[in-house]
Amino acid sequence: MADKGNLVVGQSGGPTAVINRSVVGVIHEALKHKAIGKILGAHNGIKGILQEDFIDLRALSKDTLARMMEAPGAALGSCRFKPSQEDCEKVFEVFRKHNVHYFFYIGGNDSALAASIVNEIARARKFELRIFHIPKTIDNDLLVTDHCPGFGSAGRYVAQAFLGNDLDNIALPGIKIDIIMGRQAGWLTTTAAMAAEQEGDGPHLLYFPERPKRLIDLITDIEAVYKKYGRALVGISEGILGPDGQEYVQSNAIRAEVEQLAGKVFVEWLDKFGEVMDAAGGAKKDAFGHIQLSGTGILADFISMAVKAVLNPRFGNKLRVRADTLGYAQRSFAGCVSETDAREAYEVGREAVRYAMRGNIDGSVVIKRLGSGENYAVEYNCVKLSKVAAGTKDVPAKFFNKAGNGVTQACKNYLAPLIGPLPKRPRL
Repeated sequence: MADKGNLVVGQSGGPTAVINRSVVGVIHEALKHKAIGKILGAHNGIKGILQEDFIDLRALSKDTLARMMEAPGAALGSCRFKPSQEDCEKVFEVFRKHNVHYFFYIGGNDSALAASIVNEIARARKFELRIFHIPKTIDNDLLVTDHCPGFGSAGRYVAQAFLGNDLDNIALPGIKIDIIMGRQAGWLTTTAAMAAEQEGDGPHLLYFPERPKRLIDLITDIEAVYKKYGRALVGISEGILGPDGQEYVQSNAIRAEVEQLAGKVFVEWLDKFGEVMDAAGGAKKDAFGHIQLSGTGILADFISMAVKAVLNPRFGNKLRVRADTLGYAQRSFAGCVSETDAREAYEVGREAVRYAMRGNIDGSVVIKRLGSGENYAVEYNCVKLSKVAAGTKDVPAKFFNKAGNGVTQACKNYLAPLIGPLPKRPRL
């Protein structure tokens, strides 16, 4: 290895409220080591590397770095780009051309997979390239790590949104349904539960991809809550599945239920939606083949219309049903940052550089929880990239109630230190 090697850091996937802290953590630690030459930021992740589009991060002032620390979003720019084997070969050649011996990629499991492929190429070419994946995802679904930077702040936003929605629902009673991000795992939806302080507080019902639900069961749950409290606040993961394991808006099982429960008018609406989707080329997917769920309010409309079609006649056709999709605001909402999340996002960046300076090793930084409650503490470890790449972690069964429409106290205990204290409800 050369006396000095250059460093590249990039951001990938959806931005978060704290992802820039990880970049600054990398920069601050890299500045301490003489073996590191240039500190380069890849503009728009892997895409920027392929185009040799780099930002000189050594040139940034202390004031600029401080402002970057506080800013949500992705300061370097991000991408949703699944590199092919050929692309990864080109990435390696760019690194060799620019004498890059340290590469840090901040992202989720797809980012870890891309880093792993480049790592294998470098090893095969006997080129010392120390590659580290730095965890980031509001979905909190990375394997091995206890939790992911970005999740705590997004969860804090969701919890506060549900607190506000519940206070609204108390003032103007009805049925309110909110769709929360979470394609494959319901981690973010669990955080809505933190809005409730005591019995009767919303959210009253929560639904998750890990617990497929028949439409009739969901509507029956809502009816029971409405009868009990005169209102209902419901949170639903965007990736909720029907009993056939398909997403609600594409599930044949759910369609069959709609035909039976909601009647001809609703089925005609569903058919019209299908025609629109077909005309647009079907459900839109990102570069990784994931169906895009958060860019449309269709799931919220679908479920609220089904609920109203079934329950409205039972309540004198006076039922008030509303629905919202929290959408992309969950990712990088300013002014709603968890202190724990901010601190740990910075530390995983620093730890990645520290591991890289220990020798020719590669891996992913993971967070290990050491205590809970007032004794909450963590340590940072390094695991092989292959253990994190292209896998997802479901919410564990012990975090769901028996009905699969809420969470347990164990789940709340897990979430509490990550989200931090929330505003208190007014009690008269």
